[in-house]
Amino acid sequence: MKVAVPRETAAGERRVALVPEALRRLGEGFQVSVERGAGTAAGFPDDEYETSGAVLVARDELYRDIEAVVRVASPAPDEIDELRAGTIVIGFLSPLSDQAGIERLAARGIVGFAMESIPRITRAQGMDALSSQSTVAGYKAAVLAADRLPRLFPLLMTAAGTVAPAKVLVLGAGVAGLQAIATARRLGAVVSAFDTRPVVQEQVESLGASFLDLGVRGAET
Repeated sequence: MKVAVPRETAAGERRVALVPEALRRLGEGFQVSVERGAGTAAGFPDDEYETSGAVLVARDELYRDIEAVVRVASPAPDEIDELRAGTIVIGFLSPLSDQAGIERLAARGIVGFAMESIPRITRAQGMDALSSQSTVAGYKAAVLAADRLPRLFPLLMTAAGTVAPAKVLVLGAGVAGLQAIATARRLGAVVSAFDTRPVVQEQVESLGASFLDLGVRGAET
């Protein structure tokens, strides 16, 4: 199968859909073309892809005779127009929020696999890209909060006096929220969390945070 890995074009997007290590695990039966510079922003230079067996190509050559596209975000309209009918596109396609994009793929005869729609079950754990990205988002959220807050997170005791720890509130205790709680706690903050699902209280408290029960309940999913 001929697979293409494009450089992401969305503003601020630094990720790449296929890293060299994963490429080496594909084994025989795959011919992978990687757009030059596709992994540079994520810390994967072109020579690592070449060493892993990929063929580096320019943007205007990327989609020639390919059968599948592996990418992070949905392809832009002009990219969709370059794909022939029957091409497989794998990535975060936003099927619930980008109806126009899904309709463009369908009109072109593209077969789309939305990674965020993969069920969170044991058999599919190896493909659960949404949870892994949510973990990164939760970690980054806490780090950015610590950077933006005009005070320090941890308790500091100095000769000049004591600085009380920052108080952090995390809204939502899903995958991202739990990671944000854990990271803020490691940075020394006093953390509280709220979620409409009381079942997550034990998970929140196991991370050293306090759970706020405001009497608001949501549907269990």
